[in-house]
Amino acid sequence: MFAARITLEEHRKAADYTLTKARLGLLHLVVETGLLLAFTLGGGLQWLNDLLLPQLSPLFAGTVLLLALFLIGALVELPLNLYQQFGIEARFGFNRQTAGGFVGDLVKQTLLGLLIGGPLILLVLWLMGVMGEAWWIWVWGVWMGFNLLVLMLYPTVIAPLFNKFTPLEDSALRARIEALLRRAGFTASGVFVMDGSRRSSHGNAYFTGLGKNKRIVFFDTLLKQLKPGTDRGRAGA
Repeated sequence: MFAARITLEEHRKAADYTLTKARLGLLHLVVETGLLLAFTLGGGLQWLNDLLLPQLSPLFAGTVLLLALFLIGALVELPLNLYQQFGIEARFGFNRQTAGGFVGDLVKQTLLGLLIGGPLILLVLWLMGVMGEAWWIWVWGVWMGFNLLVLMLYPTVIAPLFNKFTPLEDSALRARIEALLRRAGFTASGVFVMDGSRRSSHGNAYFTGLGKNKRIVFFDTLLKQLKPGTDRGRAGA
């Protein structure tokens, strides 16, 4: 069925790519397991706690401790992430990320994690200390509220920090998508194109957001690969 669309060489390349990523995933699992054992049975968690607790109040020490664990984990896995981006992705012809772009994304992700994660952890630990046996209900409410807030803010506040989004200019394609949305009873604030080609030649699409902030996003690479009205376009719709 797909012989006329996918060559044997393309099929082998896809299989090799999948196996290579699976092997890297297993290596990630080994590293994460080793890190977990080092923090628990190896005494790393206690060492960090002893280092921080005399310097800070218990509340702030707990917050810094958790943030330190996340940062250490990210540093340990950084070589694997570099290999995935500039080794595997480059070898199979998918990588378009530059070293400067990778570092820029890493800095943004770290700062965003600290700005959001720090206050959130601090609030959770404070609730655990003052709400008695019912602390978990309050923490659950905070966590649910946080996730809903992120869903609302992600399309218009967070995602634009990493990518550029422009309204879909192809009026015919936009009309087809909007007709499909009406048939499905799904509402969205717009259809956008993301500059995914800055980092990768992979094609993808997604919808995100909550309430009035819902939007549909196409990678620019996907629109270049699939042409509406062709067999490949109908197959990818």
